[in-house]
Amino acid sequence: MALLGRLVLLLGSVLQLAHLSSAQTIKSKTDGRIIEANEGTVAPAAEQINGSDLQLTDTILANLTQLQLSNISLFQFANESDLSKRSLFDGCKTYPGDLLYPSQSVWRVFDLLTGGALTKTVPIGGACYQDSDHYDYAKCQAILAGWTDDAVHAADPTSAMSPLYQGLTCLPQNANVSGATCEIGGYPTYTVNISSVAQIQLAINFARSTNVRLVVKNTGHDFLGKSIGYGALSIWTHNLKDLQFVEQYSDESSDYSGPAVKVGAGVNVGELYAFADKHGVTAVGGECKGVGVAGGYVAGGGHSPLTGKYGMAADHVLSIDVVLPSGRFVTANAQQNQDLFWALRGGGGATWGVVTSVTFKVHPKLTLSGVTWDIASGPDTNNTDDLFFEALYAYWRRFPGWADQGSYAYSQIYSRGTCAGYTWSMLPWLVPGMELDDFKDMVAGIFDEWTEMGFDFTPEYFEHDNFYDTWSTHFPTETVANANLHTASRLFPRKNWEDEALLNKTMDTIRSVIEDGSALIQYNMNGAALPDTPDSAVLPAWRDTVFYGIFGVAWADGISEDELKAANEKLTDDIMQRLRDVTPGSGSYLNEADVMEPNFSQAFYGSNYDRLLQIKAAVDPWDTFWAPTAVGSEDWYITDVPHWLTYQTGKLCRKQD
Repeated sequence: MALLGRLVLLLGSVLQLAHLSSAQTIKSKTDGRIIEANEGTVAPAAEQINGSDLQLTDTILANLTQLQLSNISLFQFANESDLSKRSLFDGCKTYPGDLLYPSQSVWRVFDLLTGGALTKTVPIGGACYQDSDHYDYAKCQAILAGWTDDAVHAADPTSAMSPLYQGLTCLPQNANVSGATCEIGGYPTYTVNISSVAQIQLAINFARSTNVRLVVKNTGHDFLGKSIGYGALSIWTHNLKDLQFVEQYSDESSDYSGPAVKVGAGVNVGELYAFADKHGVTAVGGECKGVGVAGGYVAGGGHSPLTGKYGMAADHVLSIDVVLPSGRFVTANAQQNQDLFWALRGGGGATWGVVTSVTFKVHPKLTLSGVTWDIASGPDTNNTDDLFFEALYAYWRRFPGWADQGSYAYSQIYSRGTCAGYTWSMLPWLVPGMELDDFKDMVAGIFDEWTEMGFDFTPEYFEHDNFYDTWSTHFPTETVANANLHTASRLFPRKNWEDEALLNKTMDTIRSVIEDGSALIQYNMNGAALPDTPDSAVLPAWRDTVFYGIFGVAWADGISEDELKAANEKLTDDIMQRLRDVTPGSGSYLNEADVMEPNFSQAFYGSNYDRLLQIKAAVDPWDTFWAPTAVGSEDWYITDVPHWLTYQTGKLCRKQD
């Protein structure tokens, strides 16, 4: 019986999965007794390494051979036979109802292996449907009240902040609509709530061996549907909340010597910023309050309110701990796993493995000065629309000079809807490391110009001696879960300001897009890396951009399929094409982009794409990981979805030659 204290059960080969009995047993080799597999006889498959990390190891797997098990392949690390298993499948991932899909008893064993961390998906809206087994009036009211709050969705194992890609099959606000039902749609079928490296290893090995689709979710702060997928197994890293402060980081893998923080995969920017402030330092992270730091954010490069001074978040990574598609747990840095280290910093999320923690360099506390405002145009204001755009053009013209001073200007422009005119909210405009008097000198030119043209505005200045107070006070809470919205993004390079005719065309084009109904979320910043920053896969277009814009289309409830198609095609094929035409060779921020972006490899990865493809082939020849617009994703497609918008509601299948 001693063998059972650290061992786990595996029954059935891949071809037997559909035929396993519901009562799983193991047979002790020592005395031949048959013992039912349950919580008392099957311990989590984990071994403590280095005093803290619980990992799946070769020793654990080797000990499994001490028992008379029919097969242990489902949880083994990758080997050559995994590639040969492709012939067993029809070119698609394996889904519920397929002959080779794991039986309930196998999922039960998997749950035992993980220490009870496996859950079957209950859509977040299920609490509001009275015919659901999960109906809960009080919980439903809390979900409805917080539906647009990112924290509500981040706290749920599967909920997505862009429900459009899930298929809108179980929206809580539709529960009382006649005929509405709560279906799983594009949500994954099962989730592993991760608390250890071993659980990630088990999940990856299991998904790779059984051909079940695998997705990864931290917060679900995702606008392309990357963290969901019909029939998938989801790895939920949101509860990996460890934070460690390193007063003097020193490692032979890096030339850097100084303070650092080691951040667990589930830590969000608010938690990081508070932790850094407590330790008297400044960390580079995202602007939105619910963004996870160590996952897809850094994998996409990660722009920040501090980008103008320090570059992209990926530029500050010293080391990354990651579970590979093979199931192996490794550290990637400048000295070991160098190609992987390069790819993980800017090469896209849900592609290279599952990151468990990232170590970042941090910086001293600094002064931040800036301004906010709310400006409107229309018949009930002192600003006509023409004056509004004249002022906006004057503002845009100065972007390169401000970017050179470290500017980070984050603002939103929206149509006022039933009221004619536009609103322009600055949320905020700041310069890290700049005193308020110097900031006022910097903006005096544009404010004087606006005053001379009669533009009505009221600036509100601020100054703080640390980043955390600046971010906590002046950055808005993001609104998420809009079911009727499709967004895209574009980077505008400095060269567009070096030719007067091209600059005028650029500004006229952006104006035409706004007047055509798109909102504009705009940033004035430059993502150039600091000197001596190690090379990474960050999109090269970030390095010479001075203007980053997010655009979108929205539509009303109840429109026809043809109208929905037209709205989505307008964004991808019309609005964004106008912007591509004035920025040839530039790109888009892959974390806030259009899932239907044509030639996404160039737009999101630029000249890095060929090298990224080579690394992907070496790291994941089994195609364990897939996400829309990720490296190598062009070899797969989702079935039964419209060609104008890729939902995650169908099967993931390999394209045939």
